Amino acid sequence: MVVEDTYTGPRYPEDGVLTRGHVEELIEHLRNQKAVHKKYAFKLLIAAKKIFGAMENIVTLPVGSGSVITVCGDTHGQYYDLLNIFKLNGMPSSENPYLFNGDFVDRGSFSVEVILTLLALKIHDPNCMHLTRGNHESESMNKIYGFEGEVKAKHGERLFKSFSELFRSMPLAYVLDGTPVSGGKRALVLHGGLFSRDGVMLEDLQKLDRFREPDTGLMAEMLWSDPRKENGWGTSKRGIGASFGPDVTKRFLDANNLELVVRSHELKDEGYEIEADGRLITVFSAPNYCDQMGNSGAYIRFKSDMKPDISLFKAVPHPDVKPMAYVSNAGLMGLG
Repeated sequence: MVVEDTYTGPRYPEDGVLTRGHVEELIEHLRNQKAVHKKYAFKLLIAAKKIFGAMENIVTLPVGSGSVITVCGDTHGQYYDLLNIFKLNGMPSSENPYLFNGDFVDRGSFSVEVILTLLALKIHDPNCMHLTRGNHESESMNKIYGFEGEVKAKHGERLFKSFSELFRSMPLAYVLDGTPVSGGKRALVLHGGLFSRDGVMLEDLQKLDRFREPDTGLMAEMLWSDPRKENGWGTSKRGIGASFGPDVTKRFLDANNLELVVRSHELKDEGYEIEADGRLITVFSAPNYCDQMGNSGAYIRFKSDMKPDISLFKAVPHPDVKPMAYVSNAGLMGLG
């Protein structure tokens, strides 16, 4: 693939070593609404897929004494709000790691910028950036809610196919493990929620074939399910996944020696919601969702005790490209 002489943007280094300087150059280039050359975008996806492909379905991440990890929810292509998180909470590093809990793309019209930045950070330092797959990291959603159209407009169809392959390689969840520290706890972080039956163990989830579209079985429930206020199970409002009560949450957590489940997947007016007597937290990090909902965004910092330190933030201005600008019949799309 030929790089034109007129291209003046960031380049993927020939030795494959992506430095902090390379990442900062990429961020500034994207902030100014300039496209990365398709050749280098491909290289980012290839390198990231190699990292993800070697990971387990459920990744255990130790949170030791004095360590803190920041968990963020859906960002949905709101690039300038993503950069604001880094401004407020510090740039990702091994000493200031982040876990972004799926739904990086769709709806917002800067989805390419969001995912390329997160991938570049992952490649630069795998310990500074952790990513889980959301229900919008799937072909069916991308075809409806804008990411496919955005990628094709900015980089062409081949790159969209590479994104689909990349998304299928992403881990499904993380266990934040503070137990090496006295009094430490464990928390499960996954995009959607829990399951339509009791008895599901983390070992069962490790055995899943995740390298596919998330449309059936336990994998679909991990990415699509929602909590409800009533005990027991109900019919999912989404037509896929489960609707599970606080009693279901507590039984699952106790059976798997977990203190807490952290999930995203749902807009919350305050950017977060705590349920199940403090044992389930929803975090949503796309403020003023789709430029019209008026909600706050949130991120959560966890130490080894898994007690949430929640920060709220408001939306910041972005260039005049409307949400879902790359969706056909965007006005017909809901916000769920």
